[in-house]
Amino acid sequence: MVQATPGEGEKILVLIVDDIQETRENLRKLLQFEPDIEVTGMAGTGQEGLALARQLQPDVVLMDINMPGLDGISASEAIARDVPSAQVIMMSVQSEADYIRRAMLAGARDFLTKPFSSDELLVTVRRVHERGRRVGIRAPVYQPGEPSLPVAASSRTKGNVVAVFSPKGGVGCSILAANLAVALASSGLRTVLVDADLAFGDSGVILDVHGLRTVADLAEHEEDLDADLVASVLSSHSSGLKVLLPPPRPEMAELVQTKTLQAALGLLRAKFDYVIVDTMKSLQDVMLAVLDAADRILLVATPDIPCVKDIRLFFEVIDQLEYDPEKTMLVLNRVDKQVGISAADMENTLKKRVEVTIPLDTRTVIFSVNQGIPFVSREPGKPVSAAILELAKRVRDQLEERETEAGAAAETAGRSRLGRLFNPRQAPMW
Repeated sequence: MVQATPGEGEKILVLIVDDIQETRENLRKLLQFEPDIEVTGMAGTGQEGLALARQLQPDVVLMDINMPGLDGISASEAIARDVPSAQVIMMSVQSEADYIRRAMLAGARDFLTKPFSSDELLVTVRRVHERGRRVGIRAPVYQPGEPSLPVAASSRTKGNVVAVFSPKGGVGCSILAANLAVALASSGLRTVLVDADLAFGDSGVILDVHGLRTVADLAEHEEDLDADLVASVLSSHSSGLKVLLPPPRPEMAELVQTKTLQAALGLLRAKFDYVIVDTMKSLQDVMLAVLDAADRILLVATPDIPCVKDIRLFFEVIDQLEYDPEKTMLVLNRVDKQVGISAADMENTLKKRVEVTIPLDTRTVIFSVNQGIPFVSREPGKPVSAAILELAKRVRDQLEERETEAGAAAETAGRSRLGRLFNPRQAPMW
């Protein structure tokens, strides 16, 4: 495997913080012969480590989690605030999920379980450093009183939540959601993409967004979640799109409870025009909560029999949930006129209208994903990009039409009430 290293003459500056002197010396010896790494300092306490981090401005801090006085968690939180360019790697003899969770919420970028090999150490240091270089600087740690989320660009009182879902995996939901979100953001609408595939979300890879905060950072604030805290964990894309990334490790998915995600969606809806949610195929409580909150569900299908079967079953679930029939938009992805089921066949089988068909273009899509550049931005003239833009227009038109109708109905009801109030002859008899 080719490892990324600093440029010519540059070195990764490492600070070691551990209360056991022997451990500090062993780590120094493991690193000292690497031409691209320099141990710039060592500390035996969290307080000393924090002071050295402020003074030396290291690239990477190797931090023991359990130390007397200022422990690794508290020291990491302070370093994330005071030395935002430093990437913390937490070390511990404990590897339980609670330790990992606490480390990540404190701002650590990786976790090493003692004892670890020299190869594990070197790979982790270089990987974390390279990740930090790509991002440029650590995302700000939440502080009370920081600027809140941006105000929605339109005059609507709340934005729309659009869930991109399929009961069958591998149909392209994540790629569709990312490109749809970029298309909306590029048109000037305040848009945020929420990656709710909590265990294996790919939005960061598809968009080449490597934020250092994720939805997992909201886990400990379930009871006091507010707009400022949600704003502090959002990452930015060059299109203007904001992204709420999934947890960095699959085992951290269970930290994000249904209540947390519901609250986050509500806060985002209040500040953005469109909240696009990339989902997982499971119908667990957290996904049902997303579908319940959605103003539109883009139900993504591919032209094959197994997918048609799963889509039919999901429509039965929708009926049981008593969703408004207009809430779901059927989207047929990877359409190839030479093979597969046509949109007409799909409609005849499901008795549902296919709103948009997206043509198969494997080369464009795969190249886009591998480059981390959405194809709606990179190749807007391609038919697959045109289809996504048409989908964005269809979603906007339908939701804005619904808002207009709702506003007109409310206005009519208001006039009716006022008429009864000021015209006794029209008042109901009691």
